[in-house]
Amino acid sequence: MFLLYTLTVLVILVAVIAGVVAIAKLMFNNSVRKQVNHMFHNISNLKTEIIRKEDLAGLPIPVQKWLIGTHIIGKEKIINVRLEQKGQMRTKQGGPWMPVQAVQYFRVDEPGFVWKAHVKIAPLLHMSGVDNYHKGKGIMNIMLLSLFSVVKAKGPEMDFSTMVRYLAEMPWFPTAALHPYIQWEAIDEHSSRATMSYQGVSASGVFSFNEKSDLISFFTKRYKEINGKYVLSDWGGINTEFKEFNGIRIPSKSEVIWKEKSGDFNWFQLEITGIEYNQRF
Repeated sequence: MFLLYTLTVLVILVAVIAGVVAIAKLMFNNSVRKQVNHMFHNISNLKTEIIRKEDLAGLPIPVQKWLIGTHIIGKEKIINVRLEQKGQMRTKQGGPWMPVQAVQYFRVDEPGFVWKAHVKIAPLLHMSGVDNYHKGKGIMNIMLLSLFSVVKAKGPEMDFSTMVRYLAEMPWFPTAALHPYIQWEAIDEHSSRATMSYQGVSASGVFSFNEKSDLISFFTKRYKEINGKYVLSDWGGINTEFKEFNGIRIPSKSEVIWKEKSGDFNWFQLEITGIEYNQRF
């Protein structure tokens, strides 16, 4: 009888916890939806200009070749984006990989993004995270079980770091390379430096291209929290596979890396599973 009573209590307890977590996840998703709506609220109508080859004039030759290879010539300039990701991440060298499912929204005319991710830590245990870059301000919020905030960061370092992230992810919507908030500088036949300036903040990094003119890497400096302090550290990514989505060739698989004294720390591996441009999301 006692065993039956205990099992009944446990079943009820598990059901209650599952219900609370489900409600928390729904509230988290609703909060993210509001952030997305806020980012898109005054977006102009989605009819936009067509990219011409002449629009690439003046860019470094490697950048011109890359953009031609993405097949943007003759297509609409991208205003907004919704993409889906899957992948895995870890928090330290040699640590366990954790599955990730994510969706991300970008606004391109006024640069910004909202990235929502769910990370499976263990059976029945997950983290929900959102990164938001809007009007030059960056915020990161990570919640255990979509319920308890374990990391909440904002301030000048986040403003800079989320701008860097936008610049790094710009190849997923390559017409952004033509916007005046990004300026290009030639380095050599296989690399160019891009500098992004917006809302009083500037950041730059080096894009590298292979013989096929695919964009294979991006590296810069980004703030990393080390012993409770933000430290500018070497950061970037390597693109390992390319696919065509909606007629545009983009990196489809990437590895995100911190460069450390002990070697490269590959902490996030991702794959783009779907992408939409210039839709009403």
